[in-house]
Amino acid sequence: MKNTPTTPDAADRPVRWVERFPVARDRPILGGVATVAIVAAAWALRIVADPLLPPGFPYVTFFPAVIVTSFVFGVRLGAVSAIICGLLAWFFFIPPIHAFIITQQAGIALAFYVFVVATDLSLVHWMQTANRQLARERETNRALADTRELLFRELQHRVSNNLQVAAALLSMQKRQLADPGAKAALNEASARLALIGRISRQLYDPSGAAQPVVPFLAELCRDVVEASGRSDIALDVAGDVDLRLQPDAAVPTALIVAEAVANAVEHGFAAERAGRIEIMVGRGPDGSLTILVQDDGHGLPADFRADNTTSLGLQIATTLARGQSGSFRLHSDTGTTATLSLPAHLLATED
Repeated sequence: MKNTPTTPDAADRPVRWVERFPVARDRPILGGVATVAIVAAAWALRIVADPLLPPGFPYVTFFPAVIVTSFVFGVRLGAVSAIICGLLAWFFFIPPIHAFIITQQAGIALAFYVFVVATDLSLVHWMQTANRQLARERETNRALADTRELLFRELQHRVSNNLQVAAALLSMQKRQLADPGAKAALNEASARLALIGRISRQLYDPSGAAQPVVPFLAELCRDVVEASGRSDIALDVAGDVDLRLQPDAAVPTALIVAEAVANAVEHGFAAERAGRIEIMVGRGPDGSLTILVQDDGHGLPADFRADNTTSLGLQIATTLARGQSGSFRLHSDTGTTATLSLPAHLLATED
């Protein structure tokens, strides 16, 4: 069974740096000490800069202190910082200095300060609230995605198991038959159901992403050769590793290639004869997907005609190829070559 990707736990997921604020929410003493330190630094900086500043800038260093405190430690400590900074600016830098006297000039300056810090605190509070809401929604979406993947995995597993059970039932049923032809038909049907079950496992992808053709076919064809019980047949799958197949086209394409490989194993090599099967994946001159299945076996009979074949496997492959607006052909040279051509629109477009 193909391993399925696991989803990282919430604790392992990276947290956006902005989601860490406000910090020290569970340690108010640390936040209070840090707030006092920021206010003291703003006050000291304002005193140092006072000789360099023209009159009328009492809050020039206090506004940043309020914003930083509210952003880092939360709006409550930001409001405490705003009150302390306002009192310090009023007492030390708004005439008459060193006295809490409300004059017309002081009243205007204080009103301006209150308006600005109230706006700053409101914006920071709104931003942090929205950010927390986004973080909760993102976690909810992650949980839904995990649930979807789990359900998809379970559905895929059950479908595959049901196909395997159906294949086993057909295999049991053939034992009750005496007619060799009926036994062979049930045996082929059982093998194909089991193959579809394996394909469904390999196609597992809850996102519905396009399948990479070469590794997908390599794993599938190895399963087909192993299921035949032949260990003396070498298999090589090569080609353009960047080609990806649309999800809707993956199952019929896999069935066609599997039929070609199974046909090569069954008819191309006698039980005592070793051999090699090569699969090449690439683009045709018109951009179509071309898959060649070549073997060095006995080759086709001299009187072989594809349109008159009684092989159910070849009929299935031909029908599936036509159903995708493609073609499936067989010809002999040294061995047999099966050529599957599919239109370019079945390939995933590059981002």
